Amino acid sequence: MCLSIPSKIKSIDKENNIATVDTMGVERHASLDLIDQPVGIGDYVLIHIGFAMNKIDEEDALESLKVYQEIIDKMDEQDRLAAIDDAENCPNR
Repeated sequence: MCLSIPSKIKSIDKENNIATVDTMGVERHASLDLIDQPVGIGDYVLIHIGFAMNKIDEEDALESLKVYQEIIDKMDEQDRLAAIDDAENCPNR
């Protein structure tokens, strides 16, 4: 299963229209080519297959991150590793 976890924009490469985002402590790059609203450093976005798709309200993003962390905290080590493996093999990544 593929989930879109809120990601905070840390920097923006305006020349290439790519943001560096933080997703629960993991930094990655996401294209801003498909987002239909202005975004800036500190904004939260949802990413799908490497593209920022939606800007989301900070309050909603933080609440979602809290719920994700609660789920992770309740998983045993084997389930956490399986979830990471599933995420790495997501066909739409």
